Amino acid sequence: MKKSDFYFDLPPELIAQEPSQKRDHDRMLVIGRRSGALQHRYFYDLPQYLHAGDCLVLNDSKVIPARIYGIKEETGARVEFLLLKDRGADVWECIAGPGKRAKEGSRFVFGDNVLRGEVTEVLENGNRLVRFGYEGIFLEKLEQIGEMPLPHYITHELKDPDRYQTVYAKYNGSAAAPTAGLHYTPELLESIRAKGVKIAKITLHVGIGTFRPVKAENIEDHTMHYEHYTVPEEAAALINSARQTGGRIVCTGTTCCRTLESACGEDGAVRAGSGDTNIFIYPGYRFRCVDALITNFHLPESTLIMLVSAFCGRENTLNAYRAAIEERYRFFSFGDCTLITDEI
Repeated sequence: MKKSDFYFDLPPELIAQEPSQKRDHDRMLVIGRRSGALQHRYFYDLPQYLHAGDCLVLNDSKVIPARIYGIKEETGARVEFLLLKDRGADVWECIAGPGKRAKEGSRFVFGDNVLRGEVTEVLENGNRLVRFGYEGIFLEKLEQIGEMPLPHYITHELKDPDRYQTVYAKYNGSAAAPTAGLHYTPELLESIRAKGVKIAKITLHVGIGTFRPVKAENIEDHTMHYEHYTVPEEAAALINSARQTGGRIVCTGTTCCRTLESACGEDGAVRAGSGDTNIFIYPGYRFRCVDALITNFHLPESTLIMLVSAFCGRENTLNAYRAAIEERYRFFSFGDCTLITDEI
């Protein structure tokens, strides 16, 4: 398939620049997975589409203030670093820009010497390995000088950093929010539990693999980068029990979807444990575990819209996106969402 098969025109004014006033008051376009039928609802209507015995899966990864700016010791040049993955021993895999200023051996000072860093290796994919020096606790230093790593298409200042975290975020490690989960409130989750829906929490630390543009014209030539995930024993038990008793597995976000499809066997049973996944899901993929998907609206020609197209069909997806544009839905990280289900 061609990358251009997943293109659509989006008016720039539909890119949400800030979160809505109430998380669960975002709009929700319900899409029939097989039928392509559409219903225009709000996220607070989600419990109406869930049933006792279903299992709702959430990604409890927490976004770290992963965007930091360094001053190059040799020249005084300013370089932006986005921390992607903790490699251990104070070494992080990062994206650096402009990259030509961050060659191997380059040294940087961050935040008036709160952190110091040296580029120890330039990887084949262009990312940098940076070894950091500091006094105290690394994440506390990041809190002092780091910024929430909002996508570059968001140009407005984020007044409340907590709005780029889910209400159930727990484990530090993401370079971007699992945005489908931003719509939940504690009250809505309680109402879902009250219906007899089980809630399983897994962790996938969102890295650049989720968002890196597809450059190859033939999408089969695109390679995803690895992201780390954990499926706890309790979560695996809840998911497998729901499947065995006829319940549906409802994933919140493409990150949950990719995690479960990576952690399950051919029979769809999920295995507990941790690992790294670079699974790339595009049309033709056979889903083994996921029955319904909650996800935001995604960028044209992105791996995310390809995953959605694999789940409910390319034509259904593009038709739904055209309808959302006509109805002036808000797109991308702070925007509205979709629920893709067999039940309409």
